[in-house]
Amino acid sequence: MLSNEQTSQLIDEAKKGSDKAKEKLIMINSPLIKSVVKRYLGKGVDYDDLFQLGALGFIKAINNFDASFNVKFTTYAVPMIAGEIKRFLRDDGSVKISRSIKYNAAQLTNYIFEYNKEHGVSPTIEHLSTVLNMDKADIVLALEANGRPMSLDDKFNDDEESLSLGDKLPDSFSYDNYIDKLALRDMIEGLNKREKQVIIMRYYLDKTQSEIATALGISQVQVSRIENKVLQELREGIKV
Repeated sequence: MLSNEQTSQLIDEAKKGSDKAKEKLIMINSPLIKSVVKRYLGKGVDYDDLFQLGALGFIKAINNFDASFNVKFTTYAVPMIAGEIKRFLRDDGSVKISRSIKYNAAQLTNYIFEYNKEHGVSPTIEHLSTVLNMDKADIVLALEANGRPMSLDDKFNDDEESLSLGDKLPDSFSYDNYIDKLALRDMIEGLNKREKQVIIMRYYLDKTQSEIATALGISQVQVSRIENKVLQELREGIKV
């Protein structure tokens, strides 16, 4: 592993046009690139092609990195690597939502619209599961797949106390905080199914721990433990 000083020196050389410096940085950081690439296997693109895309994103990170960002280069590079792969998959059309998820999403969207129009509030996951005879996990998956890209600072209710993932980050804006948010989003994608359900329902759907416990058929204590565990991992992750 390179020290911060050695990494900075190689980055400076690479920016000045040194292919040797770029190659050395890619070689030493290949485990980092591979770890990001693994998240996108099974999307219809060969591993070697994904790695090349990741390497391209890594080179862009080299070219755009500035020490004044006050963030580790590897932390800055991760969302750049992932972004390059995601951009290709999105533009190439390789990431596709299954027909069953699209069908579920259409059912849910229509029902939620009509329910909200009649009652003035959105139905709970439990209610949707009962009325539409749909598994709760499938509901969360369909809603997530059908939703627009969301900012970590978005509020999902008009309520002033509505939570967002951004509430867990420092209030003052700075470029390094923004980079941390990008890294945080990628780490969330790597959570297991139950952890992701809790985080999506807690912060994206703005549900209480009690509502989540009922929807998932577990205790509120379990929900609290999962939430605290994930938040701790995310805090530690953005420091790497």
